[in-house]
Amino acid sequence: MIKFICYPKCSTCKKAEKWLNENGVNFTVRDIKENNPSFDELKEWYDMSGLELKKFFNTSGMLYRSMGLKDKLNNMSEEEQLKLLSTDGMLVKRPIVIKGNKVLIGFKEKEWENVIK
Repeated sequence: MIKFICYPKCSTCKKAEKWLNENGVNFTVRDIKENNPSFDELKEWYDMSGLELKKFFNTSGMLYRSMGLKDKLNNMSEEEQLKLLSTDGMLVKRPIVIKGNKVLIGFKEKEWENVIK
């Protein structure tokens, strides 16, 4: 079963959910705004993603600017950043898909075809 974590108003999330439905993928949906992930969940997803932290949370810099963290993040450890972001409603506005031990961030159709199908 695929876990689909999304921000409901995000156009990319809507497009990704449509793709999952059109391709007959069996998945559960988690509204990240209503059910914020814990630090442990975020840490697990981040570790599985293999991405650097800034890419994992990339929202074109909007997240960091809106939280007033642009200059402060360089002095924080990854763990401190994850803890902060997990308590702030995780403002990620890109879909997250979890299949087994693989985490996909954002909607890249070719990557999704290779991993999900």
